[in-house]
This record gives sequence, C-alpha cells and structure tokens, in this order.
Amino acid sequence: MPDLILIRGGGDLASGIAYRLHKSGLKVLVAELPQPVSVRRKVSFSEAVYEGEITIEGITGRLVNTDQVPSTLNKDEIPVLIDPDLEILNSQLSITVLVDARLTKRTPDIGLASAKLIIGLGPGFTAAKNCHAVIETHRGHTLGRVYWEGSALADTGIPEEVLGRRADRVLRAPADGELITHGDIGDHFDEGQPIAEVGGISLIAPFSGVLRGLIRPGLHVKKGLKVGDLDPRDDPVYCTMISDKSLTLGGSVLEAILSRPDLRKRLWD
Repeated sequence: MPDLILIRGGGDLASGIAYRLHKSGLKVLVAELPQPVSVRRKVSFSEAVYEGEITIEGITGRLVNTDQVPSTLNKDEIPVLIDPDLEILNSQLSITVLVDARLTKRTPDIGLASAKLIIGLGPGFTAAKNCHAVIETHRGHTLGRVYWEGSALADTGIPEEVLGRRADRVLRAPADGELITHGDIGDHFDEGQPIAEVGGISLIAPFSGVLRGLIRPGLHVKKGLKVGDLDPRDDPVYCTMISDKSLTLGGSVLEAILSRPDLRKRLWD
C-alpha cells in the first residue's frame, strides 16, 4: 500500500480536499472530533461520525478504528476516525502528508516533525514555522495559492457575498442551549419564517432561500456560533454539491504534494 494522507477535519472544505485527492488516486483518511459541528453536513465526511457512513458525490466516507483503515482503503472508501489528538500518527500506518483543514484560525498544536509534508489552510499558519506550506483560503485573486514562505491573509470575519447577501446569510445561535430545528438542509424558508430555536429564542430567516447548511439538531451550542447557512439562490441542488472553493483548495493541496518529487512515488501505486 502507498503512503497515506491524513486530513485533520471533516467539514465541507476538508471534505472537498479529500474528494479531490481521492479522485486523483491518493489514499486519504480523515481525523475528526467526537462531536463535529459541521454546517454543510450533506457534503462533510464528518457526518460519518454520527451516521457510520456518508456518500458525497459517489465517494463514501466510513467511520472506522485504526485497525480497519487498510481494509476500508482497499474498498476505495475514505476512512473517518474519531481522533482529535492524532494518535494515528503513532500507529504502524505510514502517513507522509498531514493537511490541517480545520480552519480554526488559530496557531496549530502540532510540530513540523509530525509528517514529511504538513500543509495548513488559512489564517494561523506560517510556512517553515508551524507547517511546510500554507494555502490561501480567502476568496479573491490569491485563493488557492500555495505559499512556502509567509502566512495566509488574516481572517476578515466577513462572509463571502452570494447574490448581494453577506453577513445575514450566515445563521448564528441566538442564545446558549440545545438547537431545535424546524426543517432540514434543502428546505425552502420564506423571509420571517422560523428556521430553528435555541433556549426558547427563534432563529428567523432574514430573507427567502434554501437552507444550504445546518448543524445537527440536538447539539448544545453557544450564543453566536454559526449553526446554518441560508442560500438566496434558492436551489436545493447546491446542498449536496461540493463547492467551487472546496475543489479549488483540493487542487492546491494536490499542487503542494506534487511539488515534492521525493514524495510522489511514495503516495501513488
């Protein structure tokens, strides 16, 4: 078996990267938290933590333990592990590339010796300091660029615009408490219609559109946490499609890997 690529995080951007690498013939596995809070759950391999498996555009991610990784890869599936501390790096598996795709916007807690190639996505990473390569995640002319020196742009805190909607398309918890939902991903909501509630406070649709993302109902959330994504394009098809940004970042990770001739033969059969 060729060497492996470990992706830290299983949200929608990380999953788009996993999808692109898998389609390129690489062996990929995903490390997640015991209770992920992905918003775009229909295109996030993190959902395997709750459901046991999830298929995204024809590729299946399956919740496994370390011993099951080889057999899962042999079935052309993506292993998903509950491993927030990356204990798998201490296993017998040969992990050559580590991609930190959690987008925590904080300095990572892992050293450069953890893998032969460590790739960090977005703010918090500085090439040659806490990773080998940084990939820009901010939309614009620099999106997807691979930097072997320096850092990604700082977090602006401003969501990207979709049909003139920006901050109001991101749905945030109005209070601390359990998330109770009044619909599911792919449902249409009219302006003013309640989408969910937390602590007895309703989360109201600020405009009419399709619910493109929503974290799992029943989870306990903190006030201000991003819990959903309302799409003014009003097309439910987008809910189950990997985004253009995710695929772009996947191509960037592939570029970073291919730029290391010493790793190529180790990663492909």
